[in-house]
Amino acid sequence: MAAPLTSSGAVELDLGLDVEAPAGEAEPAGKRQKSLTIGAVCKALAQEFPDISISKIRYLEDQKLLTPRRTPGGYRLYTQADVARLRTILRMQRDEFLPLRVIRQELAAGRSGDPAPVPGRVGGERMRAWRPSVSVRAASGALYSVDDVLEETKADAKLVRELEEYGVVKGEMRGGVRYFDETEREIIAAVAELARYGVGGRNLRVFRSSADREANLLQQILAPALRSRNPQRRKEAVDALENLAAVATHLKHLLLIRDLRKIVR
Repeated sequence: MAAPLTSSGAVELDLGLDVEAPAGEAEPAGKRQKSLTIGAVCKALAQEFPDISISKIRYLEDQKLLTPRRTPGGYRLYTQADVARLRTILRMQRDEFLPLRVIRQELAAGRSGDPAPVPGRVGGERMRAWRPSVSVRAASGALYSVDDVLEETKADAKLVRELEEYGVVKGEMRGGVRYFDETEREIIAAVAELARYGVGGRNLRVFRSSADREANLLQQILAPALRSRNPQRRKEAVDALENLAAVATHLKHLLLIRDLRKIVR
């Protein structure tokens, strides 16, 4: 197979070698920052992400999710920060099934692979922080007309009506036009993807029922603090609620993957 050409027309050989960044492009205080070639990055991440490949990394770069430094000869050089960003992207794809558009938004909002701190302790021990992919706090308030949602998500209008009938989304009527908030827009996008495999609105009642039970459980756990008139206590309760929601989502994902693995054995 022929080696790929760089932007300068030279052949790029991904030998998997570590290289030192040239002086003047390194870290402050005279420290030299070790950079990795694209092949070395693949090797470094292969244990956690067995399906990682050079072409996949290049694709993420084409999608403006990665911006490695280029040598004068056109070789890609990745810093440790680049590798950490790539690891975060791959985890969001694998663990949360987020599309690249949403991943780009998460990264722009400052999301990293490090868990966000959650205040408070449980049983004298600090809680492990779990970063939710979507906040339980109020959304931006932006509303999208049904036509805008259909155009963006490529969902069928009949499917959206089914989602309304089964209570999966509700929307809001304004001036005779139904509008959806950001969360409901993302729900419709996800369901539209499932619809490609024959999943209809009636099949989603199991998801809705499961979400209702989980929400009621988490509400019972934190109800007193959420009703508190103390602003600080209420803020801590909302932080804890986000953490618990992320834990529940991760647990549900693990249980699903465990069961699906039995199918493919």
